[in-house]
Amino acid sequence: MGNITTGLVYLSPAKTFWHIVKRGSTEEFDSLPYVVKLLNGYMWVYYGIVKPNSILVATINGFGAVLELVYVIIFLFLAPPRMRALTAILFVVLDVVFPIAAVLITQLSFDREMQINIAGFLSLLFSIATYGSPLSIMKLVVTTKSVKYMPFLLSFILFINGLTWTVYAVLTKDWFIGIPNGSGFAFGTAQLVLYAIYWKPNQSKGTSDQNVEEGWQHEPLIPDSGTSAEKNESCRSSAEA
Repeated sequence: MGNITTGLVYLSPAKTFWHIVKRGSTEEFDSLPYVVKLLNGYMWVYYGIVKPNSILVATINGFGAVLELVYVIIFLFLAPPRMRALTAILFVVLDVVFPIAAVLITQLSFDREMQINIAGFLSLLFSIATYGSPLSIMKLVVTTKSVKYMPFLLSFILFINGLTWTVYAVLTKDWFIGIPNGSGFAFGTAQLVLYAIYWKPNQSKGTSDQNVEEGWQHEPLIPDSGTSAEKNESCRSSAEA
């Protein structure tokens, strides 16, 4: 169940990137979330490999890493020049140099138990870092009193995904998996509560499938308190056009 729901989360940007390919430009989209998610996928694959009986963790995140790599490559080809250059730098540093260095150092310098702990800690750290986007969109929902850019389906999948992996973590006594997914479960629950509070029947008519990913990926990885709701709405409107 965790593999299925995690796979759906990794696949959620696919429709948006198909539109990007057809438009020939990433426009206002930010590559940083995808670069970090790719690194996060790498770390979970490494963790699943070094820890015994964790093949499920390695396989699904290997699948996710392939998808995130495709998304990053699209940025490298279709992003505006400045974003393309930034993406290339981030990709080399975070998705090439860092994971290679982390694997080599842990493999050559530490025993298996320490390798597991380091890989687990890095995976936990980067998983928590990716929660910036959900926090930002939740703030936007409260500010605008609208769930237009927080689609129910994605929030529900994140809720189920967090719950499933939290149960898995409890059963296997794995706090590296439990902490980030427990946080994800809490965020998913909070999103569903916000959806129940602010949903209005006419909003569902104006929310397209494309908004599933566009609603999140215009948000910075770490929320910027100086960004107003009106500015966020303007960015999204230009992207949809």
